[in-house]
Amino acid sequence: MKILCIHGLSRTPFSLLGLELYLRHYGWETEQFGYFAAAESFEQIVTRLRQKIQAIAQNSLYGIVAHSLGGVLTRAALACPHTPAPTQVVMLGTPNQPPRLAALAWQLPPFRWWTGNCGFNLTDEKFYSTLPTLQIPYTVIAGTGGPRGKFSPFGNEPNDGIVALTETHLTPTDRVIQLPVLHTFMMNHPQLQRIVRDIFHQGDRLQGVQ
Repeated sequence: MKILCIHGLSRTPFSLLGLELYLRHYGWETEQFGYFAAAESFEQIVTRLRQKIQAIAQNSLYGIVAHSLGGVLTRAALACPHTPAPTQVVMLGTPNQPPRLAALAWQLPPFRWWTGNCGFNLTDEKFYSTLPTLQIPYTVIAGTGGPRGKFSPFGNEPNDGIVALTETHLTPTDRVIQLPVLHTFMMNHPQLQRIVRDIFHQGDRLQGVQ
C-alpha cells in the first residue's frame, strides 16, 4: 500500500520528510503532494490532488496522512466524483472547523497575499458548510501543547498554538487523539509517528495487506 503525504499551509513537502522516511522504514511506499497557496486557488489544488489520487489508485491501495490544510484539501478532493477512496485518512492538526486564528490573520495583508484563496476559505463558515464529512475510516490527531490562560486567544481551551482542539473535530462525536505537541512541527514528534504507524498497520490488517 502507498501512503500519500500532504503538507499544510505555508509549508512544503520537506516538512513531512521525517514522517515519510519513518513510514518507509516500516515498509510502506510513500509519495508527496505539494502546492503553493499564493500561486494557486483552492479549487486548482484540489483538482491536482484528485488527479494524483486517481493515478496512485490505479496501481495500488493507498492511504493519506495530511497535516493542517492538507486535511481540508483531502476532504474536498475525496468529495469529487470518481475519486477512489483511501483505506484510511490520518489528519494532523487539521482545522475541520473554521479556526479562529485564521480570521485574525486574514486582517494582515502579508497573510492574505501568502495564503490567497486557501487562507480565505479557512475564515469562511459558508465554505466549511460545503465540506462533507468523510465516509471512510479516518483518525484526527490534535496537539494540546499551545499556550492557555488569560493572554491566550484560546483562553483555557486546549490547542496546538494555531488550532484549538474543538476546531479539529469533523463531528461532535469524534474521538480525537490528543498529544502535547505544537502545530507546526507535530509531525516530527516520535509518539505521533508511532501512532500514525500503528493506524496504518491496523488498516493493512483489515485490508489483508501483507
